[in-house]
Amino acid sequence: MTMYRKLILGSAASLLAIGAAQAADLPVKAKAVEYVRICSLYGAGFFYIPGTDTCIKVGGYLRVDTTFNGGAHGSPAWSGDLGQNNRYADDFVGRSRMALQIDTRTATEYGVVRTFGQGDFQFQNFGSTNPAGSVGSQSSGLSSALLSTAGGGYVAVEFLFIQFAGFTFGKSASAYATPWHGAPGNITSNLLGGHVTDTGVNNIQYTAEFGNGISGSIGLEDPTVWNRTTVNNLSIPGAISTSGTGANAYGGAVAPDIVGRIRIDQAWGLFQLSGRAHLVNASYNTLAAGAVPNNLSEISGHPDSKWGGSVMAALQIKNIPTGKGDDIKIDVSYAKGATKQVIGTSGSSPSFAMFSDSSFGYQSVGFGATTDAVYFPGAAGTGGLKLTTAWGIRGAFNHNWDPYWSTSLFGSYSAIRYDGGANDNINGLGVTTAKGAYCAAFAASHPGQAAVGNQVGNYTCNPDFNVSQLGVITRWTPVKNLTFSAEVQWFHLDQKMSGSSVFTASAPKPNALYEFKDQDTVLLQVRAQRNF
Repeated sequence: MTMYRKLILGSAASLLAIGAAQAADLPVKAKAVEYVRICSLYGAGFFYIPGTDTCIKVGGYLRVDTTFNGGAHGSPAWSGDLGQNNRYADDFVGRSRMALQIDTRTATEYGVVRTFGQGDFQFQNFGSTNPAGSVGSQSSGLSSALLSTAGGGYVAVEFLFIQFAGFTFGKSASAYATPWHGAPGNITSNLLGGHVTDTGVNNIQYTAEFGNGISGSIGLEDPTVWNRTTVNNLSIPGAISTSGTGANAYGGAVAPDIVGRIRIDQAWGLFQLSGRAHLVNASYNTLAAGAVPNNLSEISGHPDSKWGGSVMAALQIKNIPTGKGDDIKIDVSYAKGATKQVIGTSGSSPSFAMFSDSSFGYQSVGFGATTDAVYFPGAAGTGGLKLTTAWGIRGAFNHNWDPYWSTSLFGSYSAIRYDGGANDNINGLGVTTAKGAYCAAFAASHPGQAAVGNQVGNYTCNPDFNVSQLGVITRWTPVKNLTFSAEVQWFHLDQKMSGSSVFTASAPKPNALYEFKDQDTVLLQVRAQRNF
């Protein structure tokens, strides 16, 4: 009996040991997987960053542009080799770009905290093979080795900003800007007539929402990139070059631009009024003894700085009777000492120098110098800075034929005026005015009576000019977020010089007789773009 009891107890102990060992081999329950969650608070495409209450959206586009008889992204042949129409000019230029955008948003007790950034990975052909140097109208300020080589290209930063409690800090669109910037219907970034900050300006701004679509914004902006053209010191020998432009004598940035706007944005459309104050300041008055041009001397003094500025009114009318989604966009601008707010592009504002055939002489030429101000130091000079006046209008009618096809008709008109009277001419009368000072400097480089062989020139100087543009674009969207576009644009330079002159234009143009004449050019730009 005792033996049976020991056997049963031993068997039970063995079974318990085996059960315990098997229990130790059972898997431990894993933590629940934290899947990516959709964030529906801020529209399509947002999701929560795992482990946080921050929503993020990654997007962008891939775009391929080709421009015929123009610069990259649709600048007309209005200067440089293209303006000269010489054999160094590229008849077409291509650009490929991929833009990556990262948008994060977090709900807080102060409202939504947002960060946004966009970087462009880009390759395009730049520059000129012209041995004269800076004639190329497609120059970007970047090394040609980074741009036109097989493995070249560069990364550009468009936007980088933080928004918090109504404030925006960083590189963002100006508080002065319209939502469409310089593109009411066009795809180029060179429709003149108003303000452009479509790739952002360093600024601080505050926007207040008053309800019913009414808002107001104020801001301070860095003026050096987007808000300045040139200040011409007309006393520098050769200040007005043979291309009709001057030597830039802008001083450093000493005050931010002060901007503001009031906007009404409702179902019927949008109306906006914007204003800007801009400080125009020059460097020095005259050259140091024996110095090369632009090497100015501190002891010569400088003209007093002057405040200029600009105003803009903008209107959008939606849902017009021509079709669903059709609209009209238009803006009107006036500037004094802030010409970039009228001759506005996504890069630097151009000065115009265009050549074509002539009924006499070697060729015809049209000039247009873009400045914020000019000055002529000395007792017979201008007495300080003379601010340039500019105004412009631009707009577009946008029509949808069906869900796949759309067309826009767009245009602009801009005017640049230098103060002064009718007697400001090549003899230097009225040097105290901007127009007289400009013409006195121009005469030093372009004699009114000069001869090459038996050719004699005689002209009347007037630096005022107008520019106008007219274009049409048609888009095809075969599938969502994939669009093919073709845009044709005509550009006209209405320059106010008259007569003819013998002078040496920038190489390869020869020393010859040129007729002053209005100029025209046409470009074609085609684009394929995929948004994601």
